Amino acid sequence: MAAELTVPQLSAKHRPTLDQALSAIRSRAYWSPHPEHPKAYGETAPADGLAAFEALRGTRLDLGQPGTDGWTGAEVSPYGPELGVEYPHVDPDVLLPAMKAGMGAWRDAGPEARALVCIEILARISARTHEFAHAVMHTSGQAFMMAFQAGGPHAQDRGLEAVAYAYEEQTRVPGQADWSKPQGKKDPLQLGKTFTAVPRGIALMIGCNTFPTWNGYPGLFASLATGNAVLVKPHPRAVLPLALTVKVAREVLAETGFDPNLVALAVERPGEGIAKTLAVRPEIKLIDYTGSTEFGDWLETHARQAQVYTEKAGVNTVVLDSTDNYKGMLSNLAFSLSLYSGQMCTTPQNLLIPRDGIATDAGHKTYDEVVADLAASVGGLLGDDARANALLGALVNPDVKTRLEAAAALGEVALASREVVNPEFPDAVVRTPVMVKLDAAKADPEAPYLSECFGPVSFAVAVDTTADALDLLRRTVREKGAMTVGAYTTSPDTERAVEEVCLEESAQLSLNLTGGVFVNQTAAFSDFHGSGGNPAANAALCDGAFVANRFRVVEVRRQA
Repeated sequence: MAAELTVPQLSAKHRPTLDQALSAIRSRAYWSPHPEHPKAYGETAPADGLAAFEALRGTRLDLGQPGTDGWTGAEVSPYGPELGVEYPHVDPDVLLPAMKAGMGAWRDAGPEARALVCIEILARISARTHEFAHAVMHTSGQAFMMAFQAGGPHAQDRGLEAVAYAYEEQTRVPGQADWSKPQGKKDPLQLGKTFTAVPRGIALMIGCNTFPTWNGYPGLFASLATGNAVLVKPHPRAVLPLALTVKVAREVLAETGFDPNLVALAVERPGEGIAKTLAVRPEIKLIDYTGSTEFGDWLETHARQAQVYTEKAGVNTVVLDSTDNYKGMLSNLAFSLSLYSGQMCTTPQNLLIPRDGIATDAGHKTYDEVVADLAASVGGLLGDDARANALLGALVNPDVKTRLEAAAALGEVALASREVVNPEFPDAVVRTPVMVKLDAAKADPEAPYLSECFGPVSFAVAVDTTADALDLLRRTVREKGAMTVGAYTTSPDTERAVEEVCLEESAQLSLNLTGGVFVNQTAAFSDFHGSGGNPAANAALCDGAFVANRFRVVEVRRQA
């Protein structure tokens, strides 16, 4: 098919971005090509984005995919409104062969061309960030500013980061080499060799409800940049952001002369559960999944024909030993516990506090005082309903509300949850966090703090000593996994001890955060999200291991 946009044109436009991304993943310094501020997208962008989103509601999003055998879609915003968008339902027996048909030309294009096409896709998504932000907001329940940043530039950064790693890993081996082996008095043995990065097959990206783009883009772009076709299977309650992504990708692929069926969408009918069916098909060679441990374990066990990358559940822990900035510690933790109603895989859950208390710059604080002061800090942060709505967003589904309400019966409530009314969206379910006091001395294998309680729920766990806190931390990470670990200490020995636990158990650690960086936030090109070394996830976003097994290098030798 004829290309409207050529590789040389893409190179002139995007090669500098690729080079900067490659430099960033090597230096780990701050860098982002995607603006975080809404005003950076133009004076009319906010109104245009909202209008574009509203125009999508009640429509049929036709992607022109092969194998479309009907239409489906039943998304209801956590803020109340029905989206009313219909999406193509596909017959995989028709779609998957069509997806595979374009892979030869995509493979032959080479790593650089693939990377540049991927960056063009991301650039077009970036230009529509306001529209995507509303789509993320009304499928995930994130407040608008978080949906704008996390669902927009931060997600785009993660996608570009994956492209950079993919390019770097594929170009470690030269495309060709002349090989000559001396044979003494005889003529040397001579061969010409070519080395080609070849894709594994069709990749299945299974999207999540809470962060459809942020968690979805790394796998999508890592697979596409390494030559694979990508079938995007969104969460049934969060289809729109990924459907728009697929639409943009298909448009760019067609304009650059590639088969648009290299990227396709698979939306399920209510209760259909097509993820399990697709995951074990022989055509599927790669799977990316974010979600529950139960289904992640099922994929790792049953999708034997595929390389499976999972981000599942963990029990995130903060150890409170001592601090030289008590007020800053409380403020930082309060924000971390409140952001997006705790509906982040990185939100702290267990706060391990010595029962004799901690040393601070404000004097010694007992366990009860620390818990009461933290509860007061959360209460102060969320005391104004307008600010509370901007931080909390809405509960993403009824299961979160059920867990929140049940948590109050698990122990002494240090901070009760309250209902917040959203005047713009009165049907939104908005709740402030609950904090429950528990005691680690009561050795209970079923203790609530030993399992993830996803949502705005935290446990202030009394421990005998900091050493006991570290033992509990180690056990929790080893048995349940953790996406994040935090610690506060003024003791160099304790700091080293916490770090040793995290190094041995492969958990990402944040120490003494008291300012504007929070344990549940990570920056693309610098921070690793997950480690792949504990039960919470078998992969990290992003590192070389996340992309390197999505392709193989095939060698052809020719007699010189």
